Amino acid sequence: MNKKVLIYSTAYYPFVGGAELAVKEITDRLLNLDFDLITALMDSKLKRHEKIGRVNVYRVGCGLPFIDKLYLAFRGFVLGLKLHKQNDYKAVWAIMASFGGFAALGFKLHAKIPFLLTLQEGDPIKDILRKVRLIRYRFNEIFTIADGLQSISYYLEDWGRQMGFSGLISKVVPNGVDVSSFTKGYPQEEILALRESFGFRENSKIIITTSRLVIKNGVGDVIKALALLPNEYCFYICGTGPLEQSLKNLVEKLNLDTRVKFAGFKKYSELPQLLKASDIFIRPSLSEGLGNSFLEAMAAGLPTIGTMVGGIPDFLIDGVTGLACEPENIESIARMIYRAGELSQEEKTKIHDNALKIIKARYNWDDIATEMMAMFNVLIKD
Repeated sequence: MNKKVLIYSTAYYPFVGGAELAVKEITDRLLNLDFDLITALMDSKLKRHEKIGRVNVYRVGCGLPFIDKLYLAFRGFVLGLKLHKQNDYKAVWAIMASFGGFAALGFKLHAKIPFLLTLQEGDPIKDILRKVRLIRYRFNEIFTIADGLQSISYYLEDWGRQMGFSGLISKVVPNGVDVSSFTKGYPQEEILALRESFGFRENSKIIITTSRLVIKNGVGDVIKALALLPNEYCFYICGTGPLEQSLKNLVEKLNLDTRVKFAGFKKYSELPQLLKASDIFIRPSLSEGLGNSFLEAMAAGLPTIGTMVGGIPDFLIDGVTGLACEPENIESIARMIYRAGELSQEEKTKIHDNALKIIKARYNWDDIATEMMAMFNVLIKD
């Protein structure tokens, strides 16, 4: 009989980000373990219990996102303890030091079983610490009581140790990339039709981003940089967020309406073809836990522009695997976009080959799952 692990995650399918995708990809491959997962309901239309892949998902709350997250954080351990009596979990696994992290901490303090903390945070550390300032002692406990620490970048591993982690095992195990999806070829007529649907003039150089529209992703800085570039440079923005209206106002103010398009939310399955239909990827981040969007764009073959912050330096080497600009520096961003637009096909191919070599070596899901199993083997003794 397989040993069972209890996962706490603030969100889970159908709410999908990098962390949720990683949980599914890893649990689908760890066939020697079984998994239950407790998450916030956040939508009253969702089932409170269902199986997704190899994971039994339990949702708590009333259907109001913020209230449900708070309930998960401070009462989610109760359902975990009830399930523990039935399932005899051998470890508890928290996905991020967030609402789910607080829930896992409460469970650990009562159940006394090994606790694995995964760090996937992409927001600036100072912002995270500001949000938890009133319960900072409890937040610190998530790190100090954890027995294992898995971080998706060296930047986050350093933060985990600064926060007091001193458990049995700490390892950088990044998120992966579905290389086959992002390197897949498409008929030229499909790509040309998709480019045309973007609404830009023929022969435009299309810059694309797949980003939440929040301050830390620097989308407004790209719009400002566009005003410094020739008219053939256009910007296709995939994503939604609280800054959407203010970014649209900025576009209008700079008279860039014909050169900037807001595409809204795009399904993960749509991204490979959207990237293939574009020329340059950019996200001039102010902070980044890892940055899977960069890796996906690299795999798709786009010259990829990022900043050397957070986990990005783990894979982006300026001029080798991508191009680096300075955060919040509009002229630097514009220069790097222009540089990417002027690359020869030979230069693009070389950068793509270098990037793909790193992605296949470090960011494939099968090897990542093997590394995660090794961590569970250290934590689960019997």
